[in-house]
Amino acid sequence: MLLTLDLNDPRPLHEQVTAAIRRAIAQGDVAPGDRLPPARDLADAMGVNANTVLRSLRDLRDEGLLEFRRGRGVSVLRRPDPREALRERARDLLDEAARYGLGPDEVVDLIKDMS
Repeated sequence: MLLTLDLNDPRPLHEQVTAAIRRAIAQGDVAPGDRLPPARDLADAMGVNANTVLRSLRDLRDEGLLEFRRGRGVSVLRRPDPREALRERARDLLDEAARYGLGPDEVVDLIKDMS
């Protein structure tokens, strides 16, 4: 499971980590029933503090995507709702567009031009 963070992303690190793990689950990099690597390994791979990863894992547990089991680690319970996954990616797109000075209407026009 390859997780990366955007250093230019203005969101707090724990939100970026949460989004990266959610995206990995949604894209099928990790399937329901699979165990995630230990938080320390995920933190090392992403270059963040282990507590940041643990906060993200708790957020995803609270969303019902992950399950914590004593002695067995963290497992994926289910994939996120596809609409929610797309909503997250659309939010990222709008954030990126804003960095370039584009508003939501301009992004919609760009998408319409592509179809």
